Amino acid sequence: MKRLNAPKHWMLDKLGGIWAPRPSTGPHKLRECVPLVVLIRNRLKYALTRREVTLIVMQRLIRIDGKIRTDANYPAGLMDVITIEKTSEQFRLLYDVKGRFVLHRITPEESAYKLCRVRDLSKSAKAYAGKNPFLNGKAGSIPYLVTHDGRTIRYPNPDIKINDTIKVDIKTGKILEHFKFEPGQVALIIRGNNVGRVGTIISREHHASSYDIIHLKDKHNAVFATRLQNVFVIGNGATPAVSLPKRKGVRLSILEERDRKIKKDSSAVKA
Repeated sequence: MKRLNAPKHWMLDKLGGIWAPRPSTGPHKLRECVPLVVLIRNRLKYALTRREVTLIVMQRLIRIDGKIRTDANYPAGLMDVITIEKTSEQFRLLYDVKGRFVLHRITPEESAYKLCRVRDLSKSAKAYAGKNPFLNGKAGSIPYLVTHDGRTIRYPNPDIKINDTIKVDIKTGKILEHFKFEPGQVALIIRGNNVGRVGTIISREHHASSYDIIHLKDKHNAVFATRLQNVFVIGNGATPAVSLPKRKGVRLSILEERDRKIKKDSSAVKA
């Protein structure tokens, strides 16, 4: 571990100079995940020290996407479902409107699935036809897709394309539904200056030899734009397939934030 004067993790004290745990190698990128020790100790407050976190995970009490994890530094990333059976709690890891990771409490029904962004579509090397019922006795390649959390799913629906989103059953790993990347779909911004915002896709600008730009509009009719790689479709039409944290992905302006705070303080004084 490395001692940092200003830890990058959103749940660690910026002024304390505490030891920041480094996430283990896993399905998410280093800058797009949070180690399990930070979630249990700093966010849920189920432990006071790292040693206590180790004792908790070694009792096999923590599940991420349905699998028991005993590594205190295991990386949890966007859309991961954290289940604590002893307390009957389920959480989904999402972004708030200020771009910080937030543990959003969900129902047991919603914890049965997760959304995955399709990162790649490809075909494997030629397979032996005798063991593959899909090839009708002829040798051929196996189509598969790769998601943002490192999953590889074989024989996907041919309608699924790169940048689309699939709804995956956590228990079986099968695709339940897929959402097309197209105008009119509700989407979450996962990188850039607008990270955490939720809006409806309006249009797509194609720029040769550069990044495609996606224009979106939120519930307050505020229009913003970001790169295509930063957009994560989370439902069909304007209805998201997962519940969202407080504020529902709508970011307020500086003036709106000020007015909201003044109103909150005045109501507290009257009470």
